[in-house]
Amino acid sequence: MAELLAKALLAYLLGCLVGSLVIGAVRGVDIRTLGSGNAGATNALRTQGKAVGLTVLVIDLVKGWLATAWLAHLTLPLIAPADAALEAWSVPVCALAVMLGHIYPACFGFRGGKGVATLVGVLLGISGRLLAVFLLTWLAVVVLTGYVGLASITGTLGVAIAVAAGHFAPRVPLLGFAVVAALLIIYTHRGNIQRMRAGTESRARRLWLLGRGRTA
Repeated sequence: MAELLAKALLAYLLGCLVGSLVIGAVRGVDIRTLGSGNAGATNALRTQGKAVGLTVLVIDLVKGWLATAWLAHLTLPLIAPADAALEAWSVPVCALAVMLGHIYPACFGFRGGKGVATLVGVLLGISGRLLAVFLLTWLAVVVLTGYVGLASITGTLGVAIAVAAGHFAPRVPLLGFAVVAALLIIYTHRGNIQRMRAGTESRARRLWLLGRGRTA
């Protein structure tokens, strides 16, 4: 249990390195006061330019990958290894912890991003098949609706369904992660959901292939 808790704490601290806020601190800018107010790659791209937006995306994605592909499997010094039953929860716990660190970073007043880029990195470290499910679902929803927030929500739900219906191990820990991750993404996109219901949510026109020529 001590190892699992230690890895969860380390993953959370890793998640606290929110790309846009770290870069913003160096540049003397708080991106949460600009544009949409979201501390994510999209807002960084819109308000700080392509180079910063891409850098933010890479940082947030890589930390998710590090949490699940490296940290979860790391042997920690001075801490007794967890037994097999607890070890099965190492990857899911680190995955959720790094997402929570990104969404609620202690060093930035617990106001971070929405967690999508970090989730992509997490899935990259867990399973290429689950990553493909997310990306294909995300792309399909964006093409059909133009709503990026809806695509992120649907993609995460698709991952949960894939874990529930597929042959992924460890099944129960991964399903627990997938369900909680979906709930987190839905919660962080609650503003997008409200705007979609009100008809004021903006659309990704360059990707919304079926909606070209229509008004948003």
